[in-house]
Amino acid sequence: MGFRIQNNIAAMNAQRNLSISDSAMSKSLERLSSGYRINSAKDDAAGLSISQGFRASIASYNVASRNVTEGNALLQVAEGAMDQVGNMLTRLKELATQAASANASSNLDKINAEGNQLLDEIDRIANSTEYAGSKLVDGSFGVSDTKTGSWTLASAGLQSVSGLQSSVTYTVAAVTQADGSYNITASATLAGGRVSQTVYGVSGAAAGATAEVSFAALGLKVTINENFTATSSGGTIIASAAAASDFQVGTRNTSNDRIGVTLSSIKTSSLDAGLAADQLNTAAKAQAFLTAIDSAINKLNEYRGNVGAAQNRLGYAAANLATTIENYTAADSVIRDVDMAAEMTSFTKNQILLQAGTAMLSQANQSPQMILSLFK
Repeated sequence: MGFRIQNNIAAMNAQRNLSISDSAMSKSLERLSSGYRINSAKDDAAGLSISQGFRASIASYNVASRNVTEGNALLQVAEGAMDQVGNMLTRLKELATQAASANASSNLDKINAEGNQLLDEIDRIANSTEYAGSKLVDGSFGVSDTKTGSWTLASAGLQSVSGLQSSVTYTVAAVTQADGSYNITASATLAGGRVSQTVYGVSGAAAGATAEVSFAALGLKVTINENFTATSSGGTIIASAAAASDFQVGTRNTSNDRIGVTLSSIKTSSLDAGLAADQLNTAAKAQAFLTAIDSAINKLNEYRGNVGAAQNRLGYAAANLATTIENYTAADSVIRDVDMAAEMTSFTKNQILLQAGTAMLSQANQSPQMILSLFK
């Protein structure tokens, strides 16, 4: 080689290779410390895009899995209420069987009293069973309503309504009394036929306040506000058919990513019109009451079967989600995670090259010093 001092080509070459080794070792350090092969878009733009898509899906599937868990919890609450109602219907059948026999004539008042208490408790459970503020088995789950008439809007007197049964039209009318109070009548055609009830002497709500009017025979509660006035036309409240309430179990806006669940009313009036009070005070009534109880038990068993089927379906959905999350996580790992063994081998190689390059650069920098010996 020539002896030149203006440009030390050997040193420049050694420095270039040293820089390459240093950059490679820094990248290995980044991957080893983070555990990822792709730490930024420049590492692998296409791989990063695919990985981000997997991660978004995994996050969404995790939420869907929680939805399934909470959906199962909701159905368990509803099924628990149905189970207790089933126990009470069984007890009612025992009482009816006893009351229907001539040998129980002296105890009919006690049997009838217990029967009435059981019926009240069935309705209490139906009206009070709820999950996260949503009533489940009073017939209002998934039911919406349309209000028509002169005072059925909040601005004209009707604040809210609860206890609606699916696909039922309720007619509400009020008549003003001499003392300024109202007689309010609500009527509807339920499972057992036309039912009508009048609540007498209802005082109007004070300014800024509301008043609740309960129609126990219909399971209906109407809340009126200060704007309420009686009119000749009254109003109607049309309850829509119970729509299936959807649990989101997928990541897209399609019917295949949702599971619909419908819960029916387990009120006595919904199970069978014959489940009425004071049906066990005579043997003849008790005998007829047996038919009503059998019908109610069959209907309740149908409802419980639907809930059980929905729980099983959600269980399979949960298992599928767990498998999907596992597979997506594995796919993301293949693309984004670093192979620690291979990267450690690369790191060791680059570390040796860096040490060797440093030594060679030192040697190359000393080469021009040899030219000075020519001047001695």
